[in-house]
Amino acid sequence: MFSHVMVGANDLEASRKFYDAALGALGIAPGALNRDIRYFYRTPTGVFAFTLPLDKKPATAANGGTIGFLAKSVEQVDAFHAAGVANGGVSCEDPPGYREGPAGKMYLAYLRDPIGNKICAMFRAPK
Repeated sequence: MFSHVMVGANDLEASRKFYDAALGALGIAPGALNRDIRYFYRTPTGVFAFTLPLDKKPATAANGGTIGFLAKSVEQVDAFHAAGVANGGVSCEDPPGYREGPAGKMYLAYLRDPIGNKICAMFRAPK
């Protein structure tokens, strides 16, 4: 459904450090700088990016929005969370752990990035 997701950033280096660490824990290669204003994280299944706003106004976080990244294991989710917190992110919602809902059993961890965007790593438990 999605080709890419892009969020705003106010400090490229702070965001690069955060996302390189958090997404690196999920096995995603470091971001590639583009036009000196944005970084792209490319995978076979999609692209995530952050950018300085083109209108030159401050970037702000989406209120109520969450961007979810797929993890291959509980250990990857925990590593994502630890790497994010160690690199400028803030833990939010409940601590990393299992949740059950209509979609089944999932292991989740939530973080706020350097400007406050909410991101999540999720591992779906095998049925």
